[in-house]
Amino acid sequence: MINTNLKFWRRELGLTQAQLADKLNIKRSLVGAYEEGRAEPRLATLVNMARLFNIPLDSLATTDFTKRKNAKTAAALREAGPLTETLPEEKPLRVLAFTVGPDDKENIELVPLKAAAGYLNGYADREFIEELPRFRLPMLASTGTYRAFEIAGDSMLPLASGTTIVGRYVDDWASIKDGTPCIVVSQKEGIVFKRVYNKLKQSAMFALQSDNPLYSPYDVKAEDVLEIWEAKSYISSAFPIGGVSLEHLASMVLDLTQQVKQLQLQRA
Repeated sequence: MINTNLKFWRRELGLTQAQLADKLNIKRSLVGAYEEGRAEPRLATLVNMARLFNIPLDSLATTDFTKRKNAKTAAALREAGPLTETLPEEKPLRVLAFTVGPDDKENIELVPLKAAAGYLNGYADREFIEELPRFRLPMLASTGTYRAFEIAGDSMLPLASGTTIVGRYVDDWASIKDGTPCIVVSQKEGIVFKRVYNKLKQSAMFALQSDNPLYSPYDVKAEDVLEIWEAKSYISSAFPIGGVSLEHLASMVLDLTQQVKQLQLQRA
């Protein structure tokens, strides 16, 4: 029912596809694809639709509003004013901005290191996301939204600094299994690549742990987290060193770091 209801409500509100797309923060081509049944909206988009149309979320998928009796109910809903709840309070709405190609398929946007700081403010801004480099990887699963992040540092050895992590957007944080490698975006920590341990039920937090044993694990509050992307692939120009344990590799990096600091002190 979503495609017919979407078209019904758009016309009821007197909106063009472009105007509706602006209100939902999506591409106009996606509105056309949804109305023609060629694509299905994601949960965040469905919630935005329900709020815009002032109808319960489940009604958008189960009720045929093109029928006269349901259309009368729709009119009554509009007159009753805004609905107070369309989602449970424990699952706040998170807006996901993304880009699509001429074929209406989603791109993978790349967040390079130089754009990391800007991403914290523009992650939900369609115009900012459209300015990012984008590409496709045919080997990834066709379901899901993907984004690529360039990482820095040695906390996730043997992956080298400068490696690009391709992650799939996680909408349901409660489904994250302990030890899952993820890109975690938060206002306090920025963009980090860690293994995530789910502590939502116990303390409304996530524990983040590095693969490099030299780094201690730490907790982040769920309320401070903006996005989580489960790592599905990585792109790197540096090949792993063979025959070297993770502990030895971490020790080598630590020694090099200390040598660099000593050189800097000597020059000062």
